[in-house]
Amino acid sequence: MDKKKLLVVDDEEHICNLISLYLSDDFNITLAYDGSSALSAFYQKPFDLIVLDIMLPGLNGWELCRKIRQVTDTPVIMLTAKDDPYDKILGLELGADDYITKPFIPGELLARVKAVLRRFNSTPAENLQIIMYPGIFLNKATYKAEILHQSLELTSKEFNLLWFFASNPGIVLQRENIMQRVWGFDYMGETRAIDNTIKRLRRKLESVPGAPLYIQTVWGLGYRFVVPQDE
Repeated sequence: MDKKKLLVVDDEEHICNLISLYLSDDFNITLAYDGSSALSAFYQKPFDLIVLDIMLPGLNGWELCRKIRQVTDTPVIMLTAKDDPYDKILGLELGADDYITKPFIPGELLARVKAVLRRFNSTPAENLQIIMYPGIFLNKATYKAEILHQSLELTSKEFNLLWFFASNPGIVLQRENIMQRVWGFDYMGETRAIDNTIKRLRRKLESVPGAPLYIQTVWGLGYRFVVPQDE
């Protein structure tokens, strides 16, 4: 099983190294030492959880948490030396999932990370409102779709089709399955409508310069959504 991905953000290098040392057996760790670098890393690839210090140079942890919450519900654990109830309340109001103060015991942080992930992963997949892979962002609640941070103008059918593909990465989806899940079980039209809608969706995806080929044709079988590999 692939390890879950953690983004650890702290301007103290020895704190980052300590966290990486104790958590790398269980997680793939990406380190960032300031808010701007962390935000850049966040936009480049999806993470399963973010450990976020508050006192960062430039873009601080509160501002970074606010920006993260604008686009995703990825769990955030605030990590700080400030043991002030007001700071804890503010962090939680901004959308943080937990809060731990320095100095901390690495084993406690590991336990907190696992506990937050258990709570987050207990949410049924069909209730998720956000899908995010490298280069692509989908918000089901607002029908917002972005490719490489560029908004796409999609019809509701095109968005639902893209959502269905992105919800089943790497799986070959046959036309009959797509028809049932996107058009509805009582759809009586031709499969040509499905192919035409996929063609329109592909043109819109590929109209963004540098966009990966997300929807792949599997000849004689159907289509497959391909998640780009992290560089």
